[in-house]
Amino acid sequence: MKTSVDIPDDELKKLLRYTRAKTKRDAIVTAISDFNRRRRMAEVASHFGTCRNLMSHADLMKLRRMD
Repeated sequence: MKTSVDIPDDELKKLLRYTRAKTKRDAIVTAISDFNRRRRMAEVASHFGTCRNLMSHADLMKLRRMD
């Protein structure tokens, strides 16, 4: 999708440096993908420890030692 956005030059320069992208488009797409991935991970992490039927880490280690 084509979009016109006014991005501050200094922020765009930093983004290009951090992403090591060759083009502005690649840098922006990388930043958006990274942002979305981090949000998905935060959503999944918010559910950790909320399911009582799942095995704990300690239980898993006990099972692995039995073999």
